[in-house]
Amino acid sequence: MLRVALDAPLRRLFDYLPPVGVALESCRTGLRVEVPFGRQTRIGLIVEIGQGSNLPSARLKAAATVLDTEPPLDAMTFELVRWAADYYHHPVGEALATALPSALRAGRPLNVRETRWQWRTAGTEALAGRPRLGPRQKALAAALNAAASIGDTELEVLGSGTREALKGFATRGWIESFEYEPPALAPPAATVAQGPKLTAAQAEALTAIGATLGTFAPFLLHGVTGSGKTEVYLRSIEAVLARGEQALVLVPEIALTPQAVQRFSSRYSVPLAVLHSGLTDGERLQMWRAARSGAAPIVIGTRSAVFVPLARPGIVIVDEEHDASYKQQEGFRYSARDLAVLRAQRHGIPVVLGSATPSLETLQQAESGRYVRLRLPERAGAAGAPRTAMVDLRIHEERHGIATPSMLAMQRHLAAGGQVLLYLNRRGYAPTLFCPACSWAAPCGECDARMTVHLKRHRLICHHCGAQAPVPFACPTCGAEVRPVGQGTERVEDALDEFFPGVPVVRIDRDTIQSRGEIEAALERVHSGEARILVGTQMLTKGHDFPDVTLVVVLNADQGLFGSDFRASERLAQSIVQVAGRAGRATRPGEVLVQTACPEHPLLTRLMTEGYDGYARAALAERAEARWPPFSRLALLRADAPVREHALEFLEAARKLAEGPASGSVRLLGPAAAAMERRAGRYRAQLLLESTSRGALQQFLAPWLDAISALQSARRVRWSIDVDPLEVG
Repeated sequence: MLRVALDAPLRRLFDYLPPVGVALESCRTGLRVEVPFGRQTRIGLIVEIGQGSNLPSARLKAAATVLDTEPPLDAMTFELVRWAADYYHHPVGEALATALPSALRAGRPLNVRETRWQWRTAGTEALAGRPRLGPRQKALAAALNAAASIGDTELEVLGSGTREALKGFATRGWIESFEYEPPALAPPAATVAQGPKLTAAQAEALTAIGATLGTFAPFLLHGVTGSGKTEVYLRSIEAVLARGEQALVLVPEIALTPQAVQRFSSRYSVPLAVLHSGLTDGERLQMWRAARSGAAPIVIGTRSAVFVPLARPGIVIVDEEHDASYKQQEGFRYSARDLAVLRAQRHGIPVVLGSATPSLETLQQAESGRYVRLRLPERAGAAGAPRTAMVDLRIHEERHGIATPSMLAMQRHLAAGGQVLLYLNRRGYAPTLFCPACSWAAPCGECDARMTVHLKRHRLICHHCGAQAPVPFACPTCGAEVRPVGQGTERVEDALDEFFPGVPVVRIDRDTIQSRGEIEAALERVHSGEARILVGTQMLTKGHDFPDVTLVVVLNADQGLFGSDFRASERLAQSIVQVAGRAGRATRPGEVLVQTACPEHPLLTRLMTEGYDGYARAALAERAEARWPPFSRLALLRADAPVREHALEFLEAARKLAEGPASGSVRLLGPAAAAMERRAGRYRAQLLLESTSRGALQQFLAPWLDAISALQSARRVRWSIDVDPLEVG
């Protein structure tokens, strides 16, 4: 009996008999099978093989076919996904589907297959009789005689008309086709370009990492922006390649992938496998195969690449480890960063987590001695730390979000030949459309949110549910004139065209970067020097190297100061430090201006005087006192429904199920409405679970979630569990 996991939101396996004519002993765990499921056929993976089933034998159906002769995922990766499904309490079928390219989930062959042609007995006998053949037929016959078989490559060499001759031979029954899997080719020996001279700190970090190759060792590479973390990655990978092993490099965003690929390909003359959501299904399968076979010694990818199988794993690197993009926020809510550490542990290889602003969880791991902390305290080369100052918006006039001191600094840096970067984590033209007469502010009809003005598209767009409406010419309530209030990146771009006519501006945000190639084109304008002013959102803060940027202006540092989520201050501190690090990375000195109406706020003053280290020390002390992560473990039960009461009633029933001796080490908070209660027409609420023990929380969750699934009220809501949530607001 085969126990099969299917890509379905069901927390169970499905029992099937082996395909007709296939012995149970020939089936293996991890193989793909095609099975009947309702009125359809689905593709799943064999998770277990047993002798019995809870279903009567008469109700068991046979699988249609076994698709593979070997499992797509190696045993270690397969068990890693199963562990993750258990830890995050997600259906194992959906978890396994996440680990496979969609082309494999649709039934494409596991390995590259080539159709080849060979003589049949009838063909060799007919040829012995010297039949009359045309020129193309003679050439084809000669090629078939010279080789055991021929395929597409040989047919291309023979030229046009050969395929017609092939069809003629096949029609006569002289030749037959067969599927052939070419053997995986070993990657060529790597040639390595010369890198820059290492600083003493870089050399020390490289020595520490190199000494652990072949064993599990977790490292935090904590280096200020511009300190050369990437160079440490590159040199470490060089040592891994020399051992004949592979490197897995995770980056947080697809926007960073082209830059990473360029850096690695310019350094190493070996094939790279690149995995991200911007690839077609065929491209992703091709890259996945190259990683799995070992043909690609270096694998670079975003979040889901943590599951890609490797033939000879040697090191795992997680760049910008603090980035929230590593945590999947929908469906299978796994953390790629955390799984990367676990994967390295199971492979017995080092893992390097790199960041200028490490997450507080990772910093605590280093403080406790679980991770080895490698510091890069100074910028590489001639670059020095930028000069940082605050601009008090209470006393300085601003136009379109740009204060006078910032404007004067921009003029000064542009005149000196530098580039200027303006950071505002708010896209669109303005956050809302407002009526001064009656105080109407364009609401979203589906969310507890305001519609954002996108003036160039003449649309109001909700950034939470995607609802759109045309921009009205007058207030729909009183008929008075309406006006956009506040600034977004689109409005700042328009203001820059007015303030600096003729100076090229490039805007980088989700509105301008939507299709393949656009981020590369925008960055090329920056690196070539064509664009003199950059304006953008968080997309600009993540790992980009802009050598000519000498001034960075943070336009609205107050956005995250008063967030309801306990991680809001951490995210704000990381964003400010990261974007500030784009200034002065080459030989010219950098300057950073932070515009704020709260210059005395402890977070900002500590960042200005003590840097990120000072902020992190204070934040960890606060977290410890409040029993928030990393000093506790959280899980969040979310529910949403078209009716507010249904979501809250379900969570109340779930809480009652939790009451009792089993919940002694688990504290429950709520239920309560989400910070934005209504989103996309549904009312959202949540129940927070907290424990000082990861094991106690996990032990509690499994039976509790089984009981929740059986609740009558669960049928009226959509619910999910998020283990180690990044957002609890």
